[in-house]
Order: sequence, then C-alpha cells, then structure tokens
Amino acid sequence: MAGDDVWALVHAERAALVEDLSRLDGARWEVPSLCAGWSVHDVLAHLVDTARTTRLGFVIGLARARFDFDRQNTTGLERARGATPQETLERFRRAAPRRSTPPAPLDSRLVEEIVHGEDIRRPLGLTRAYPTEAVVRALRLQARTPASFGGARERLARVRLVADDADLVVGTGPGATGPVLSLLLAVTGRRVALGELEGPGVEILAAEV
Repeated sequence: MAGDDVWALVHAERAALVEDLSRLDGARWEVPSLCAGWSVHDVLAHLVDTARTTRLGFVIGLARARFDFDRQNTTGLERARGATPQETLERFRRAAPRRSTPPAPLDSRLVEEIVHGEDIRRPLGLTRAYPTEAVVRALRLQARTPASFGGARERLARVRLVADDADLVVGTGPGATGPVLSLLLAVTGRRVALGELEGPGVEILAAEV
C-alpha cells in the first residue's frame, strides 16, 4: 500500500474519533481509559501529541526525557492537553490532517489510532467498525516489531494468532482465534480483548498481558 493510502486510513480514523467524541458530556471525559492511569481525556491528549510529532521532534524529546519513553509520553500528553476536553478535542481536530510522524514505520500510525481509539471507545461503550485492511496492517506490524520498540514479535514466537474475520495468520505455537481487532488489542496488552478469543494460545497471551 502506498503512503498516501495509509495516510487516508489514518486521517479517516482521526475524523471518526472526533465525530464520536464531539457529543461527549463533561463527566465522561474523566472515565478511566484502557491505558492504566490515563483518563479518556488523557488518551486524546496523547493522540494530539503524536499527531503533531515530527521525526526530529521525537528524537529531541526522547533525549530530553533521558531516553525514557514513558516520561516522554507523559511530557507530550501534558503539553497537548487543553484546559478543557473541548479544547483538547479542537486541538485534535486541527492536528488530524497532518502527516508528521516519529521515526517509525508508517503503519505504526494505524496502530496508534486504532488501539488508542479502542482505549477511549470501549470504556465509553462506543463501537466502530474499523476497516479490516487497516487492522490487519496494524497487527502485521506488531508481529514483526520487537518488544523493545513496542511490538509483539517475541510473544508471537510462542503463540499463533488466527483471525476469524480476515485473511490473517501470524506467529507459531498454540493458537488463539478471534476477531482481528481483538487479536490486535490482546498483543498490545489490552486484557479486555482476551475474553473475545478462543484456543490454547489465549492462556499464553493472558500470562503476558
């Protein structure tokens, strides 16, 4: 897939999230997200920050954070978070068309938008039918990316993922079968998705999430 096509998917996900959150009332912005310690508002602020991040800016920010990814994320979140959720949402709306990216494969932008989209939507009871192609690309990237860079390559040396709604089989070992979105969430550490999977490989995933 050409870069323009990937960016079209990324921009569609950002626009869909803006639409979903445009009707959210005040109290629900503080609902805990699937990201430990972060509210729904916090995750949106993180998405603002990553949408604005350039390759050079990422390197400078990481150096300032003493090469601590968590510290860098926290600093970026605080920088991007508005005084109100509506201000943060407007910042995201304005950043949504951007094509800037950290020094990472372009498909990492799909991982970012889809996984964090679910970090926000699931606690709020919102659902989205993500394009299958986008979710498959995101999961394939996680499968070939080492854990040290936020991926699941080592984990998938011990478990085989089989999508029951897409043409995708990755990994080796006991199988875990289910929707491709649930597989993506499981390998990115979201325990909520484990109950949507079946097979002996689910126990392996559960032990590592």
